[in-house]
Amino acid sequence: MYDQPDPRGYYRALRPYDYQVPHHAQTLVRRLLGTKPLVAAGERGPLTVLDVCCSYGVNAALFNHTVTLQDLYRHYADLDSQADAGTDAARLAGNDRAYFAERRRYDAVRALGLDAAGNAVAYARSAGLLDRGFAENLERDEPSGELRRALADVSLVTVTGGVGYVTGRTFARLAAHLPDRVWVLALVLRTVSYDDISAALAARGLRTVRADTTYVQRRFTDPEEQRNAVAAVTAAGLSPEGLEADGRFHAQLYLSGPAEPSGELLLPEVLSEIVSG
Repeated sequence: MYDQPDPRGYYRALRPYDYQVPHHAQTLVRRLLGTKPLVAAGERGPLTVLDVCCSYGVNAALFNHTVTLQDLYRHYADLDSQADAGTDAARLAGNDRAYFAERRRYDAVRALGLDAAGNAVAYARSAGLLDRGFAENLERDEPSGELRRALADVSLVTVTGGVGYVTGRTFARLAAHLPDRVWVLALVLRTVSYDDISAALAARGLRTVRADTTYVQRRFTDPEEQRNAVAAVTAAGLSPEGLEADGRFHAQLYLSGPAEPSGELLLPEVLSEIVSG
């Protein structure tokens, strides 16, 4: 479902499990873009956000448009009706381009996407959700010259659910070409470690803090997936009670920024501001 010609199967597969982490990311990213360090960066030029593991552009659809995740589920359910089932990807992308253009925020930022799934990236670009998209696997390869040049303008990197698919290897390769004052917002399942990524960012001078709040990602697909998740968080020294033990994956918010952030806010204060709203 992650690399189809269009996203109908993606939304159809995830909706029954109440997949909702992009909804949380929408709120957190918009709040972060309104904090002093990112506002100050925007005063120096257009803000550019890189979404890692961007898939079909769901995060860009949410933080740059006046739509909700539920709107997207309904939108693609309608497109997936019998009357529209034969619509090809090119036509669907054209329809989506008009749909999102009508809902574009006045304060939308430049959106870049990175994902190993070439079909998904191509669709997000065709639908107008990404200004530029890069179908590259940085777990395996160094970034292309085109991607390296694009990274120089990035003010914020986001990743919501992709950690585990990507590791510190990807982030070390990104960080080598990102500006010194870049920020990174990550929603990371409690079943996987963020240590190697925070270490890769620390090597580039970025500090990382973690919020105490957790965010629901989705329901488990079956008892075995739940047992594995409970075992993973327990092995990590965390308690699954009230979280994974109750039937859902939960993610933690990590925020990384410069050791001496621009503006007056310090990193923990920025984190508190975006969590509390």
